[in-house]
Amino acid sequence: MPLYEPWAGEPDVLAEASEVGRRAAAWIRSLPGPPVSCPVGAWLACALPEAVETAMGSLDPADCDRMGPDGRIIEGAGGVDASTMSTLSVVPCVLSDAVWLTPDQQVRLLAVACVVSGIVRLLADDPGTEILHGLIARMCATLDHCGATVAAERVVL
Repeated sequence: MPLYEPWAGEPDVLAEASEVGRRAAAWIRSLPGPPVSCPVGAWLACALPEAVETAMGSLDPADCDRMGPDGRIIEGAGGVDASTMSTLSVVPCVLSDAVWLTPDQQVRLLAVACVVSGIVRLLADDPGTEILHGLIARMCATLDHCGATVAAERVVL
């Protein structure tokens, strides 16, 4: 198998994605907890922000879709393990039990999980296009927006 050669600007793009993932995870951790301790509250406080941070910090363009030695397509994972992706994928199911969160907070959590999952899948499908044409940067701007608006609301209150 030939050695992987990074795309132009790849280290900077991945470093920024990792930082945005840390900010998104910090925003999730800053959300209010439930009035009474419950499994979903613990999951939202720990497992979800950890999955966001792990996914965004693990992005690897070399782990992309490729042809195996037998001529079969090997589906890449974008550098993110199946357990982390599974955590992100259950967000829509879990949020119905997070009744203490506002609808706006729930929508933002859905957006974060969707965007992070999308970045991973796009990177696995076509890393060159995603890196060279700024798709990761645009999706990271969406992640930042999810937490930035809430932070600004706190300042106003």
